[in-house]
Amino acid sequence: MVLFFGRRKNNKHKASKVVEELVIPNHFWCPISLDMMKDPVTLSTGITYDRESIEKWFENGNYTCPVTNQIVTNFDLVPNHTLRIMIQEWCVQNQQHGVERIPTPRIPISSVEVAEVVLHVKALTSRLDPYGCLELVQRIEKWGRESERNRKCIVENGAANALASAFDAFANDSIERNVSVLDQILSCLNWMFPLQSEASKSLGSSASLRCMVWFLKQQDLSKKEKSIVVLKEVLSFGDNQHVKALVEIEGVNEILLEFLNKRVFSTPTITKASLSVVWYLVSSSYSGKMKLAFVELGLVSSILDILIDSERSFCEKALAIFDSLCNCEEARKEAYNNALAIPLLVKKLLRVSALGTDYSVSTIWKLCKFEERDEEKVLVEALQVGAFQKLLLVLQVGCGDNTKVKATELLKLMNPYRAGVECIDSDFKNIKRSI
Repeated sequence: MVLFFGRRKNNKHKASKVVEELVIPNHFWCPISLDMMKDPVTLSTGITYDRESIEKWFENGNYTCPVTNQIVTNFDLVPNHTLRIMIQEWCVQNQQHGVERIPTPRIPISSVEVAEVVLHVKALTSRLDPYGCLELVQRIEKWGRESERNRKCIVENGAANALASAFDAFANDSIERNVSVLDQILSCLNWMFPLQSEASKSLGSSASLRCMVWFLKQQDLSKKEKSIVVLKEVLSFGDNQHVKALVEIEGVNEILLEFLNKRVFSTPTITKASLSVVWYLVSSSYSGKMKLAFVELGLVSSILDILIDSERSFCEKALAIFDSLCNCEEARKEAYNNALAIPLLVKKLLRVSALGTDYSVSTIWKLCKFEERDEEKVLVEALQVGAFQKLLLVLQVGCGDNTKVKATELLKLMNPYRAGVECIDSDFKNIKRSI
């Protein structure tokens, strides 16, 4: 097989491109990818493939050798060190032609190795040995950094459950004394999603949640990010007991709102995860007191600030929170008193996502439907910023049954006030944030 490599020669006047033609030995090429092999491994059928290619072949549900079509009963992949060294030496010999040397691949971990480490983690956790456990968790982290295959092997052999249990135990013992191992466990758990229910139960304990909130209050952004991401994953299971335990932790409302207000000093990951956590809190069965607390802290204004110019994924989560908040009379009062509420909700119709449109219609419906004192004022304001035309368009392009009912009812409520109302196009480019 022939491959062309290009290199440049420079002189005082011009650069000319010299094309070198190299003949690469056929046995250097993977029969599946037709690329030069980086990690050649030999199958039980005697055929050699690049490890990544043959692993993907089996992961896709194939049980035969691609070259011989034999059914494979032994899936062990034996590293072909001799061929790999030959490929590396050939690359070194042809470096002057632009060929880069293929690095020596790391040997993937086995299920037996992972299972052994997991057992040791459990044993050290039962003895509350933070130093021994830290060493093992660091080994797991190192394995995970080496390859995606390693990560998959680690997760499949129950590492997440063991680490979550260890986190609960060490957090319950002493956060300050065990801070290093707790931080390392969070780091590992961040790439083990989705977690299983057993891990969720351990991380949803009062001790684990208090530990995560403790990390959220630290100055280190990395610690904040790891903690809020794991917290979001735990709450995604929908266990109201986890929500109940979290809302009882002092200061959790304030720290979450701070993440939303001070996005410039945060990271997009922290902001996005914080929005999800807030939504889980305000939409749970324990959300009554939580909504009031968030409203008193100024969450309505914070959400409207996010809606002004944030990216779509942020806006969708913010609209979901706003819709849930508006089930609360106090939140609706805050929205009525904020001149941006109706214009922003109308502006986001059909601009964020189908789900974002559902949330926008639902929130507008709640603000118009439950304003008994001055319903006309709210409806006229919505008409002035183009709500009638936008709602008609929502019905035309299609939406869910619930959204269709609310949009239709809104059109009926607005229709009597349409005469004489001038539509004003809202522009939020020059609006300054409230923070």
